[in-house]
Amino acid sequence: MTSTTPTTSLIFDPFMGASGDMIIAALIDLGADPLHVREIMESVAPITVEIRKTSKNGIAATSVSVVPDTPEAHARTYPEIVADIRSSKLPDQIIDDAIAIFGRIASAESTVHNVPLDQLHFHEVGQADAIADVVGACAAIHSLAPQTISCTRIMTGTGFVECAHGTLPVPAPATLEILSNSELSWDYGSVAHELLTPTGAAILAHLAEPHDLHTHHTPHDPHTRCARSNQGCVARRIGYGAGTADLEIANVLRVILCERGDSALLHDDVEVLETSVDDVTGEVLGNLIEELIAMGAYDVIVIPATMKKGRSGHLIQVIVKPGDSARIARRIIEETGSLGVRISPTKHRLIARRKVAAIKVEIDGRDYDAAIKIATDDRGNLLNISAEFEDAKQIAQRTGIAVREVMRRIVDHARNAELRSP
Repeated sequence: MTSTTPTTSLIFDPFMGASGDMIIAALIDLGADPLHVREIMESVAPITVEIRKTSKNGIAATSVSVVPDTPEAHARTYPEIVADIRSSKLPDQIIDDAIAIFGRIASAESTVHNVPLDQLHFHEVGQADAIADVVGACAAIHSLAPQTISCTRIMTGTGFVECAHGTLPVPAPATLEILSNSELSWDYGSVAHELLTPTGAAILAHLAEPHDLHTHHTPHDPHTRCARSNQGCVARRIGYGAGTADLEIANVLRVILCERGDSALLHDDVEVLETSVDDVTGEVLGNLIEELIAMGAYDVIVIPATMKKGRSGHLIQVIVKPGDSARIARRIIEETGSLGVRISPTKHRLIARRKVAAIKVEIDGRDYDAAIKIATDDRGNLLNISAEFEDAKQIAQRTGIAVREVMRRIVDHARNAELRSP
């Protein structure tokens, strides 16, 4: 049930975008087995992989070049690519990841060009080198085997790019479609170059979750990036994967391998909404609490306060996901008549991993169903067990036992069952 092994976290930091070869190179630079990755890549396509050390604007990096052995005879269809990957002798995890990544690319291309998936022909991303890039990135990730993977804000670049469909704006339509179907954050930046490719976007979208390392910079100025400290995470290794272009900013993808601190609690970003009111009844405040919780607020707190001129009032504090602030602030104003809601800057909170489980508890010779909340840290260590009040209340009504005693028995039963579990 418990584990003392530190949690390893891999963080992609694409301040100059990402492509398939940059991702592979960065992971190899970080410590992925280069011989294994090259063998995997060369086994799925008629290509030769070259891995070497290089330098970009003074930063030592690894570069990966994929050279087709023969020119492609035709553009491949999406079903052909899936069939080729499935027929390979790769490990099942790599096959599943590679097909999922191409699924993201195919879905984006299908939407952009209004072509059914089974009729979709890939051009650049359907060539042998792109297939090798996707499979190589999956092989490198599995070689490192981090327990969590996240990605900071991605810079896409600006300007235009030439491709099989003509001249297109950066980010390319397929790249933007892939980003729109992920939770990853992105910005253009100031570099007039295609920094993020569809393949790079799809790999990151599949592998990584958004990282809580927030960037605060003026638009189009990556030089002013200022990252908030990542609490509880210690950087152990850093890798750099080189891009092919030589640009004014070092054209590299940075990856960081971290160990999470002893607390092993999860990081969560929240915003705190506040407003002060002095003419709202208790009934309205009680209803407001219920409404805001139903709308997705994490917590609602109403604190008695003394207002200006000695008037009695209340301070309303609401904890929400950052994306919910505007919607919930509007509801607060509508319900209370407040003329404004303050929003505190995004803050960390450390939280436990939570789940609800159903158990049976015996009371006076009868079994009753009861729900419990189980809180653990990110390594599975038990932090707390609590009984759901409504279930305990119903049992108390049926047995005549005080609800507090019922809750205690539910927790004791659940804790004993937890201790007996392997």
